[in-house]
Amino acid sequence: MSDAETPSIEDAELAEESEEEVLEEELLQPELLHGVPVSESRGQVVLHPSREEYVALVSSLRELGYWMCVDLCGVDYLGYGPNRNLPAGVAPERFEVVVGLLSHSDRSRIRLRVQIPESDPELATLFQIHPSVENPEREVFDMFGIRFDGHPDMTRILMPDEWVGHPLRKDYELGRIPVQFKGASTAR
Repeated sequence: MSDAETPSIEDAELAEESEEEVLEEELLQPELLHGVPVSESRGQVVLHPSREEYVALVSSLRELGYWMCVDLCGVDYLGYGPNRNLPAGVAPERFEVVVGLLSHSDRSRIRLRVQIPESDPELATLFQIHPSVENPEREVFDMFGIRFDGHPDMTRILMPDEWVGHPLRKDYELGRIPVQFKGASTAR
């Protein structure tokens, strides 16, 4: 071998460093499924779409056989900290909307976790794809204050219309509501 063909020590070190950088970048890249970051929780596939990817993802999952939306709920992570079992590239936000989908043909479930910022608590509705989410979306709005854009009736469902605030937010003031019984005498 001539000197021109023999790699120098510096060339070998540069090649090793570039291989390490490529490996680090691969480790930092989240695993994707259906084009969104994916994780696993208790044996169930969990997809982490952005708010922009949410409706398109649910629509494509419906075409793949996930015909039933079994649950839609809200979560408030105020004070929880950054350790939330999210894949790389998914920034934790204060609120999260969790959706459970079921495929009867595959006998499989898939969960979606969408991060919702406190500064803009809004997400597109799934009502046109899964009409069964009408009341769960209203409940999330009522309890957490997350609005669903395009929902046909975004009004309170559990609390009185004149109620101020959203009771399941972790910064909601604790209070006392007097219990009123119809026809009960107040004398003892």
